[in-house]
Amino acid sequence: MPADLAVIGLGHLGLPLAQAAVAVGIETIGYDTDPRHLTEPAAGITPADIRRMLSGGFRTVTAPAELGRVRTAVICAPTPLGADGNLDLTAVAEGARTLAAQLRPHTTVLLESAVQPGTTENFLRPLLEEGSGLRAGRDFHLAYSPSRVDPGSRTPGYANPPKVIGGLPPACTESAAAFYGRLTDKVVRARGPREAETVKVLETNFRHVNIALVNEMAVLCHDLGVDLWDVIRCAETKPFGFQAFRPGPGVGGHGVALDPNCLPHTGRTPGHPLRMVGLAQEINTRMPQYVIQRCATLLNEHGKSARGARVLLLGITYKPDLADLESSPATEVARRLMDLGAAVSYHDPHVLDWRVRDLPVPRADSLYEAAASADLTVLLQHHRTYDLQGLAVKAQLLLDTRGATPAGAAHRL
Repeated sequence: MPADLAVIGLGHLGLPLAQAAVAVGIETIGYDTDPRHLTEPAAGITPADIRRMLSGGFRTVTAPAELGRVRTAVICAPTPLGADGNLDLTAVAEGARTLAAQLRPHTTVLLESAVQPGTTENFLRPLLEEGSGLRAGRDFHLAYSPSRVDPGSRTPGYANPPKVIGGLPPACTESAAAFYGRLTDKVVRARGPREAETVKVLETNFRHVNIALVNEMAVLCHDLGVDLWDVIRCAETKPFGFQAFRPGPGVGGHGVALDPNCLPHTGRTPGHPLRMVGLAQEINTRMPQYVIQRCATLLNEHGKSARGARVLLLGITYKPDLADLESSPATEVARRLMDLGAAVSYHDPHVLDWRVRDLPVPRADSLYEAAASADLTVLLQHHRTYDLQGLAVKAQLLLDTRGATPAGAAHRL
């Protein structure tokens, strides 16, 4: 049976889109060559959510021919950082080539993957046109819309954040607006795809730069003997010109900081690179090492060495209440502790199996017993299920990297 929508890539971007489409009655199919995305769903979507989607008519397909029978196709392929530090567009290219071979006139093609400015026009468009023999803007519509999925949000809903769209000619933008208007409460039209792509760059870099600022403040305030968490609590009462960010052991997640000057497919924008972004990346990348320094210092102050110390890591996901380990700083913290000779274990209600350097990390079954027997307990992620006040009583030594424990109950970052 033909469908209204094909979602290409069922990871942290594609599954929420498919879920929202099914919820409003859009006939939706999902195309993904990796079957784990349904057995191990991401983006806060549970197996129960998948079952509801399937009962609502959602279908997964493996035959590319199915993509030629839809009115709208959205590419939600992952774009991780490659070894060279640039976004890896391999999955986007594979999805585009598969779609191009089946593309029919009047189809609306949308890209939601995080990409550098110029990708829709200079990378995706040629792949679609060469593979289909059709022309974007004449035979089919092409537009970009940055994803604004907030995995694990306590106020979930695809319809809440306004959806930014930018098409090649205005007709493409309007076709995209007609589609997203069925899913979201507000559609914001960008001047074109480059502007829409750069919205994602600005939003992601805004997060990284501000987290870097408070991470530097955390180090400074510790050296000065100042309670940063109290500083933030007071500062966020300012009703203008301030938005509260909080420090942590590093920055995880799927949204990586982007410098358009350093990425391909842009023709190297004239001018200076985004130096602030590079500095923010440097600061945030240093945070796991700072956590290790604090761990070693705390152990030393209590007459213990990091070598041979039993260290329990609490919360290893990149975001609270979410079973997603993407770029989680917990992995780097564990590696560095192991290098010091510490015996590392972990507890996380959302992660039943964790491997570091291809070796299994022991998982604590009883949280309080594990904390009581560990020489040092490190809170890396604050899941709602954690009773931190009770944990602070049980733990021999507790380092809180999230400022979640009551004042004076633990050592804070």
